[in-house]
Amino acid sequence: MSFLAKPKRGFVLGKFMPPHAGHVYLCDFGRAYVDELTILVCSLPDDPIPGELRLQWMREMFPSTRVVHCPEIVPQEPEDDPENFWPIWHDILKRYHPEPIDIVFASETYGHRLAAEAGARFVPVDEARTAFPISATAIRNDPYRNWRFLPGPVRPYYLKRVTLVGAESTGKTSLAAELARHYDTIVAPEYGRFHTEAFGSGATSPEDMRQIVMGHLAGVAAASLRANRVLIEDTDPVLTAVWSDTLAGSRDPWFDAYRDYPDLYLFCDIDLPWVDDGTRYFHDPAVRRNFHRATERELVSRGVKFVRVRGTPEQRRTIAVEAIDNLLRATNVRR
Repeated sequence: MSFLAKPKRGFVLGKFMPPHAGHVYLCDFGRAYVDELTILVCSLPDDPIPGELRLQWMREMFPSTRVVHCPEIVPQEPEDDPENFWPIWHDILKRYHPEPIDIVFASETYGHRLAAEAGARFVPVDEARTAFPISATAIRNDPYRNWRFLPGPVRPYYLKRVTLVGAESTGKTSLAAELARHYDTIVAPEYGRFHTEAFGSGATSPEDMRQIVMGHLAGVAAASLRANRVLIEDTDPVLTAVWSDTLAGSRDPWFDAYRDYPDLYLFCDIDLPWVDDGTRYFHDPAVRRNFHRATERELVSRGVKFVRVRGTPEQRRTIAVEAIDNLLRATNVRR
């Protein structure tokens, strides 16, 4: 046998509620140590984060491993059922990993006994949490303070979304960029502008609106994986619905059924001068006012949370930052 011959099968068990950088380190350690790694995601019905979602995250992060889900209602600590705890978990190991296990990886002291129940060798992995001083409990209690420990696929779950809406030439794009710099995050840019620049101002058909929405949703999905605490979105399907009414004369029923709203809308007023940048439609001030009013009616009718942003560019920035700071300080964090 080679001095560094890899064991065949390794095993990691956890709740991963949510997965964090320490979990990623543990699983990557296991992948590097053995030929085949199995990750068992354990959940209970009343967990604050659904087990199926955690399973999805782990499968996305570790596609080369076998990730399985144990949703059974079983004791979580030996003191919950001193007589039956380890026999129950011995049975779970055999049912969810029927093949012989060579190595059990864990960052907790239970790894010794778990490995014994599996007939495997225990390999401890940073029990002192030196590499990543974080816990899932700390993440749930304050995800924004501990954002750097959240893997990309998990971030959208905690991410706050802020969307800028309003008529043309109300400073949305400039304000979005300023807010992204202020919060060290990124912008999901206005996809409608990309579409108009590529296909011209005449691209206003229902099919164009569909393509704009698809582009917007794809952009938000991509940006959500990389945003820092808050994602700034320049327009969204709610505003595109108003554009569709204005330019195409109607909207697809999909728009009225749309409900994936951000945590906050910033509604930019028309108290800034209109500037023609080559992609504008509203040369007539009356049309611009009508669009502004239609946007307000759309927000009100949907019952979404929005803050009016008006004044000079500096005043608009101050209003927006205050609103976002209040959002991030809010106590309604999902845990």
